[in-house]
Amino acid sequence: MSSDVEVTVLLPCLNEAETLETCVRKALRSLAELGVRGEVLVSDNGSTDGSQEIALRSGARVVHAPRKGYGAALITGIAEARGRYVIMADADDSYDLSKLGPFIERLREGRDVVMGNRFRGGISPGAMPFLHRYLGNPVLSWLGRVLFGLKGIGDFHCGIRGFDRNRIRDLDLRMPGMEFASELVVRASLNGYDMAEVPTTLQPDGRSRAPHLRTWRDGWRHLRFLLVFAPRRTLVWPGLIVFLLGLVSTARLATGARHIAGIEFDVNALVYACLAVLVGAQLLLFGGFAELYGRFEGLVRDDRPSRWTRWLTFERCIMIGLSLIAIGLTGTIVALTSWGQTGFGALDPRGMIRLVMPSATAIALGLIGVFSGLFASLLTLRGMRPAPLPKKIVRTVPRQPSGGRREVAATEKH
Repeated sequence: MSSDVEVTVLLPCLNEAETLETCVRKALRSLAELGVRGEVLVSDNGSTDGSQEIALRSGARVVHAPRKGYGAALITGIAEARGRYVIMADADDSYDLSKLGPFIERLREGRDVVMGNRFRGGISPGAMPFLHRYLGNPVLSWLGRVLFGLKGIGDFHCGIRGFDRNRIRDLDLRMPGMEFASELVVRASLNGYDMAEVPTTLQPDGRSRAPHLRTWRDGWRHLRFLLVFAPRRTLVWPGLIVFLLGLVSTARLATGARHIAGIEFDVNALVYACLAVLVGAQLLLFGGFAELYGRFEGLVRDDRPSRWTRWLTFERCIMIGLSLIAIGLTGTIVALTSWGQTGFGALDPRGMIRLVMPSATAIALGLIGVFSGLFASLLTLRGMRPAPLPKKIVRTVPRQPSGGRREVAATEKH
């Protein structure tokens, strides 16, 4: 990183020939007016419309991001940036890059991340689709505040934001797609970074083609990312509540009908109680899988996994699963024996269902437990990476006795 550069304005680019020059010139002019030593860096993701040449001609520096994706382009750009601070923005001329002052001021104050807020700064008519403005962004921003305590962040997915380059590199961000925007904010919050927000404006982009963002696909990717980073609140605790309610209800209804507030709950309610047991168990397991996946993929830095996930070993799941299957089979045998004693004729359906339904539920839980242990072991299976091959260096030495030269390969050990 060059000490002569304070701010890098980073623009991820994929075929932005229509708007790229405008963005670069606005950013350079803003840096000059503020008296800031800075640069504009275009991280190109394989443009085929001449965007690279336009960027160079406009005064920007260009780097090539070999891996496809919005996040991949930004990760490459952050690694190549020369500034102490980085301000990232879209290259479609939707954000006002001529007003970088508020971001730089907050960064100089010591903030680690400075987010733009389009709802405070102003959204021009037609700049944001209806679903994004009134459903997608508000809901995802609310989830971010609830799940990760981002009280001061009102626009979770604003595309213009500034940050301390070294602090963000310490997070080892990995998401190659649009969910990179969520990853940056979430992991900065989980690591206790100082975050702030400044108003910014949003105007319709200047492109004639459709944007890269896909509403439902990318919205789901953001939501999926949030679930991986907060599985206890989104899956584990709701699953535990549903499971316990179903378990208690099943135990009560298996011995007879119950009356609550003058209403009789009988075998019909027992069916739904058993269903609640299965659904709750599945939510619990999904939450555990999400925790395991996030930790073993390096997405979540958690050196102390919860006690709950430690039970998701193959051996324990097999033991618990087989025990539940045995209990369920015992109940099934008792039911068949009772049926046989009547000559396999007609039975009291209510009395038999009170035994059959819990037994079938226990068998189902046992099978789920066995295969969950197998799946958890697959998630945590890691092999050693092969050691890198020795690097061959070609040296030229004189050839004897003719006086020519010949090449020999030498192996360099690291």
